[in-house]
Amino acid sequence: MSTTNFKNVVFTTAFCCMASDGTIDPREVDVIKTLCEKSPLFVDFDIHTELNTLVKKINAEGKKFIADYLNSLQESTLTEKEELTLLDFAIQTMYADDVLEYSEIKFFKTIRHRLHTSDEKILEHFADVRDIEMFVGEDIIVKDEGFLEKISALYLDSAELPQFEAIKLSKE
Repeated sequence: MSTTNFKNVVFTTAFCCMASDGTIDPREVDVIKTLCEKSPLFVDFDIHTELNTLVKKINAEGKKFIADYLNSLQESTLTEKEELTLLDFAIQTMYADDVLEYSEIKFFKTIRHRLHTSDEKILEHFADVRDIEMFVGEDIIVKDEGFLEKISALYLDSAELPQFEAIKLSKE
C-alpha cells in the first residue's frame, strides 16, 4: 500500500475509533495528535484540518461514513507491520479517555476481522495492553460466509452517532 493511502487509513481508523462511542473526548484528540506528531508517516500532515474534514464527513454521512471506512479497510492490502501499526493507533485512541465502552470493543472487532494478523500475534504484540484479550475474544456470531456483514451490522445498528462539534487542538 502506498504511504499516502496507508497514512489516510491509519488516521481514519483513529478518528473512527474516537467517534465509535458517540463522543469525541479532548484526550482522544490529544492522543491522535501525539501519535501523528511522533510518527514519520505524518510529516507535513495538517492534523487539525484533517480531523475537521472527517468530522464534517461523519456529520453529513453518519453510519454510512463508518460503513464506507470499513469497506475500504477490507479492500486494503496491508502488511502485518502496517496492520499492527493501525491497531496500535486504534487501541491507544480508545484508551485515551480512560473509559473503554463496549461499543469501542465491538468497533475494534469490526476492524480486526478485516485484517489478516492472527489473534496470537495481536496478543503477543500488545501484551502490555490492559484487557487486550477482550479485543480478540471470540464473538457470539459464528464465523461463516456472512460474518463480516453480521459483525458490522451489530456495531452499526447499535451505534448512535451525534452531530460532532469541530475539533480544536490544544496548544494551537
